[in-house]
Amino acid sequence: MDDLLNIMKRLRADDGCEWDKAQTHQSIKRSMIEEVYEAIEALDNNDDKMFANELGDVLLQVVFHSRIAEERGAFDFGDVVNEICTKLIDRHSHVFGNDKAGNEAEALKAWENNKKKEKGLKTFSDALVDVPKNFPALIRAEKVQKKAKNAGFDWENIDGAMDKVYEELDELKSASQETVSEEFGDLLFSVVNVGRFLNVDPEISLNDATNKFIDRFIKMEKLSEEKGRKLDELSLGELDDLWNEIKK
Repeated sequence: MDDLLNIMKRLRADDGCEWDKAQTHQSIKRSMIEEVYEAIEALDNNDDKMFANELGDVLLQVVFHSRIAEERGAFDFGDVVNEICTKLIDRHSHVFGNDKAGNEAEALKAWENNKKKEKGLKTFSDALVDVPKNFPALIRAEKVQKKAKNAGFDWENIDGAMDKVYEELDELKSASQETVSEEFGDLLFSVVNVGRFLNVDPEISLNDATNKFIDRFIKMEKLSEEKGRKLDELSLGELDDLWNEIKK
């Protein structure tokens, strides 16, 4: 860890790397998002060596931001570590304190209660607003719905959630140009609700569907080439026939 901190300090020194010296919190914030996604991809690919490599890139982003903050007198890496250690102890009051948790659900409840105290969240609305706006939209929608559930604002079962999807679909069909984006968002939000009842992660599910589409598209194009035709030479009906052939 000391080696990594010293390397970053050297890179940011006056005689260090011109690119590293020029970076700010704002200029590298996208890199943190990208590195996390690359780490998750390595994890999903069951590639432990690459996973370790990508986790190193994630850690680099933490060290990079910490160094920039230290240079402007805000905080350093030691403060970052202290913050997370304090948070882990305070929120695990069922481990380090007097609270009790006999199962996973009770442990999570203790964590959430301590989180509310820590952040000064006094109302259920505060908890909804606290969900970061920069989350991917599907993840944010699911988290907001779970927070609303804590107030008892939820369907009794999946039937209500399913009915809401059909309701929103009908509203989308009759939407004007001015309201179509709003109605489309309502439909997506209601679909996330159904996924929550099914214990389906919407982000993972949609990514899997996209990957399936890409895989089938590749096979469709290969099949078309085997028949001596390019995809853009085919009619929509011919494309549909190829697609259905691939799906079998």
